[in-house]
Amino acid sequence: MKINLLAVGTKMPSWVEQGYEEYAKRLPRECQLVLHEISPAKRTKNGHSQQWLDQEGERILASIPKEHYVVSLDVKGRPWSTEQLAQQMKSWLADGRDISLLIGGPDGLSKACNQRADQKWSLSALTLPHPLVRVVLAEQLYRSWTVLQNHPYHRA
Repeated sequence: MKINLLAVGTKMPSWVEQGYEEYAKRLPRECQLVLHEISPAKRTKNGHSQQWLDQEGERILASIPKEHYVVSLDVKGRPWSTEQLAQQMKSWLADGRDISLLIGGPDGLSKACNQRADQKWSLSALTLPHPLVRVVLAEQLYRSWTVLQNHPYHRA
């Protein structure tokens, strides 16, 4: 299974790139995590947030292969413990399809992106900076993988 992380935003600070890469490289080939950065909408003084949200949503949707299982990261989604995420990962692996995880930009995800999602997942009830979400997500996917492998990284 390949996990595509579709995230709005480019030119991340080095700490974000380093943190993401540290955990992404730990995942094995059968659970590979691949980042696809989506260009954010150009925010002009004549535009508005819904316009930018829709533009970013179109870019995200165009990047999702049709056969992928899609999970949007949304504060209104379902929160999972590490063990619940591990069970989700086990289910995704058994399904046999690749996964696309969607992270929106400063305005979140468009309605169309959330409608395309097969699942909605909330990392936290807190509003997290989108660059930080990349790092947290990569670490949690790695942690869940270690739970499935009975690796001692996760201490319940």
